[in-house]
Amino acid sequence: MAADGQDHDGKSGGTADHAKFEELNKTFASGPDVTRACLSCHNKAGDQVMHSIHWKWEFQNEKTGQTLGKSHVINAFCGNVAANEPRCTSCHVGYGWTDMAAGPPKDETKVDCLVCHDRTGTYTKIATAAGMPPLDPVSPKAQTITGAPAKALDLGKIARSVGLPGRENCGQCHFYGGGGDNVKHGDLSSVLFEPTKAVDVHMDKDGLNFACSKCHVSTEHQWAGSRYDVKAIDTVGTGKPGARRDVATCESCHGSSPHPIGTVAGIKLNNHTGRVACQTCHIPSFARGGVATKTKWDWSTAGKLKEGAPYHEEDFTQSDGSHLHTYLSTKGGFEWGENVTPYYAWFDGQVRYTLSDATIDPTKTVEINRIKGSPDDPNSRIWPFKRMEGRQAYDAKLNHLVYNHVFGPDTDSAFWTNFDWDKAIKAAMEHVGVDYSGEYGFVDTLMYWPITHMVAPKDDALACAECHARDGRLASLAGFYMPGRDHFSWLDIIGYLAIAGALGGVILHSLARVMMRGRTKH
Repeated sequence: MAADGQDHDGKSGGTADHAKFEELNKTFASGPDVTRACLSCHNKAGDQVMHSIHWKWEFQNEKTGQTLGKSHVINAFCGNVAANEPRCTSCHVGYGWTDMAAGPPKDETKVDCLVCHDRTGTYTKIATAAGMPPLDPVSPKAQTITGAPAKALDLGKIARSVGLPGRENCGQCHFYGGGGDNVKHGDLSSVLFEPTKAVDVHMDKDGLNFACSKCHVSTEHQWAGSRYDVKAIDTVGTGKPGARRDVATCESCHGSSPHPIGTVAGIKLNNHTGRVACQTCHIPSFARGGVATKTKWDWSTAGKLKEGAPYHEEDFTQSDGSHLHTYLSTKGGFEWGENVTPYYAWFDGQVRYTLSDATIDPTKTVEINRIKGSPDDPNSRIWPFKRMEGRQAYDAKLNHLVYNHVFGPDTDSAFWTNFDWDKAIKAAMEHVGVDYSGEYGFVDTLMYWPITHMVAPKDDALACAECHARDGRLASLAGFYMPGRDHFSWLDIIGYLAIAGALGGVILHSLARVMMRGRTKH
C-alpha cells in the first residue's frame, strides 16, 4: 500500500492480514456485529471515535462562544438535521441515530468502522436509514447516500479487507453533502475520486494521488481541519521533514516561503504569503472537472404542483452532458455553476453562525455565517470562498430563522410529502423545543464556504494582473491600498505634477541648448 493510502487491492498495508483473523471469518448479520469484532482487538477505537466531531456532530468554539456542528446549525441548503434524522444521519459515522435531541448512540458497537476503512470499494449506506448499510433483502427502491441503487453487502468480505481510508471512503459523504454531488462545498465532488492534475495537483490519480488523510492527519481518530475553526494563517509550519503535522494547512508541508528565493518574482510572491492565503492564487476557480455546484437555492418557490402532482424542471446542462434540476416541487428553484470564480474576503479563521435564537432583520440579506477578518489584523488573510445565495423560511413575528421538517414519508407534517410549510415548520420547532409564533415568511440569505480543494497546477495560478487591476478579482475588497487597483486623487496630482515638471525641465533644457548652440556659431 502506498503511503498516501490510495491502494485498491483491499489490503491494509500494515502488519496484519485481517483475512486471517478468526474473529472476522464468519457471516455478519449487521454492522454493529462487525464493530463488535473490530473492538475485540482495537479496544480503544470505539471510545476515540465517540469523542470526535465526526461522531458528536458538535463543536464548541471557544473563540466565539458558540456551540456549532451539524446537530445545531441552520444552513442554506436543506436547512437543518434536527427533525430529518433518518435522512440526514445516513451520513453519520455510526448506526441508528434517530433523534438529535437524544444525542448519538451511547453503545460503542454503533460506531461504523467500515464506512472509513472499507477497501473493497463496495461499502455504503442507505440514504434514508439513519446510517444503516443495505443488507439482504434490499428494497428495489432503496438508494445509497450517493444516489446509486442499493445492493446487499457482504459484510464479512468487507471486514476482512479493511485498511487505511481512501478518497472514496471520505467522498461518499463529503462529496455528496447537501443532497447531491458537489451541491454544498463546491470544491468537493465526485471528480476527486479519480481527478486529473488539472483538477487537483495533490489528488491527481496519475501523480501524487493523495488520500484525504495525507493533509487531514489524525491522532486517535481526531482529524485536523474544521470549517468551524479554520487555521487561516500558519506561521509555525516549515515544510521541513519531521515538522509539525497536526493541522491541515498549506504551510505545514510547504512552509511560509514556498516560492523560489533566487528570483525577484519568487521573493515578491513570498512577500504575499503574510497577507494572501495560498488558496487565493492557487485555486483560481472551483467546481472544475465537469461537476457543477449549486450557487442559489430558493425555498420560497417550493410546493408548486401541476395537475395536483409535484414536478421538476432540468434547465441546466452540465459540461459532462448531465441535466440538473433547476426546479423541484419538493425543494424549490436552483442555480448552478461550473468553473466558478470565488468570492474573496479577509478571514481570520473564525465564522460566527446565525443560530435559531438570533434576531434577524428580514428586510436585509441574512448571513447564515459571518466571516470575520480585517486588513488591519495580522492574523487575517485574503481567502477564497463559495458564497451560497439562499432564500429560506423564518419566523415572521419573532424574526428568527426556523427549523423545518422536510423528510418523513410516513408523517403528515413532512414538507416533501404534504407541501405544507406551516405544518413542516411547526413540527420541526416542536421537535427541537424552540418557540414558533405560527407566522412564517422567507428571507434572503448568504452562506460562506472556505475553498481549500481543487488546487490547480502552478502554471494555472493567478497572474498578478488578475488582482492588481481596476476591475480585477479584488476590486470590491476595501480597506487597504493595492497597486494597480487603487488611485488616490492627491497622489495622482503629485504624480502628474512630477511628470509635468520633468517634461518641462526637458523642454527648457532643450531650448537652452538650441539657444546656446546659436550663440556659439555667431
